[in-house]
Amino acid sequence: MTTTALLARPRGLLLAREVLSLFKLRIGVLIMVTALVGLAVTPGARLDGVQVLVLALSVLVASASAGAFNHYAEHESDRRMARTRRRPFATGALPHHPAWLLLFALLLAGAVGAAWACLNAAAAAYVFLGAFFYGVVYTLWLKRRTHWNIVIGGLAGSFAVLAGAAAADPLPGPQGWLLALVLFLWTPPHFWSLAIANRSDYQQAGVPMLPVVVGDARAARIVFGSTLALVAASLLPLACGAGWIYGLGAAGGGAWFLRQAGRLARSPGRSSALGCFFASLVQLSALLLAATADALLR
Repeated sequence: MTTTALLARPRGLLLAREVLSLFKLRIGVLIMVTALVGLAVTPGARLDGVQVLVLALSVLVASASAGAFNHYAEHESDRRMARTRRRPFATGALPHHPAWLLLFALLLAGAVGAAWACLNAAAAAYVFLGAFFYGVVYTLWLKRRTHWNIVIGGLAGSFAVLAGAAAADPLPGPQGWLLALVLFLWTPPHFWSLAIANRSDYQQAGVPMLPVVVGDARAARIVFGSTLALVAASLLPLACGAGWIYGLGAAGGGAWFLRQAGRLARSPGRSSALGCFFASLVQLSALLLAATADALLR
C-alpha cells in the first residue's frame, strides 16, 4: 500500500465519523426503542420480522434526518456553545451546503414511505410527525422564541411510541397513548436538568431555555414538579392492564428520578443537575425494559 493511501485512509475514516455524528444516532436508537416498546404494549396484529425491522429502521432514519437537520440549522449558534462547538457544521469539517437538505429530505421520505408500504398509513404519519416536530416545530419555530420550546418539541418522542403502537393497531388503545404521555412528560425534566447544567452556554447563544429565563433555582423547582407529574403518569398503565413487572420498573425508576430531582431543587447547581439528568435516563430505561418484559410475559 502506498504512503498516499495510508494517509488518505484515516482522513476517509474521519470524514465518515463526522458524517455519522450528524445523525445523533444515540438519541435515534433511544427513540427507536420507544417505538418498539409502543409496539410491544399494544394488542393487535402480529408483525413479522421484516415489518418489525421496517418499523425500527423507519423511526431511526426519520429521527436521524431530523437530528442532522438540527445540526444544519443550528450551525452558527452551535459555535457559541461549549457543548456543541465541535459539531461538524460548526467547525467547518463538513461544508454547510444546501445539498445536505436534499439528503435529509430523501432519508425522511424513504423512512415514511417504507412505513406506509410495509405497515400502515397511521404508523407512517406518526413517523413523519416525530421528525417534523423535532426538525421544524422545535428547531425552527420554538427554540429561539419561547422557554416552552422543549415542552412542545417533546412530542417528537411521543410520536415514536405512537408509530410503534399504530403498527399493531392503527387506532391504539390506552397502553400506547399512556406510554406516549409518559414520553411527553419525561422530556422537559430530562432536558431542563441538562439546561441548568449548561445555562451559560444557552445564555451565550441567545437560546431562551427555562433556566436562562427564570433562573436556576426556580427552574430546579419546576423540574421537581414536572418529575412528580411524570412519575404519577407512569403509574397510570397499572389501571389499564399493566402488570406487576411494569409497576416495579415504573416505581423504582421513578423513585430514583424523584430523589435526584429533589436534590436538585434543594441545591441547584451543575453537579446536582447532571445527577438529575442521568437519573432521567435510568428512569426511562427501567420503565421501557419493564414495559417490554411485562408485555412479553403476560
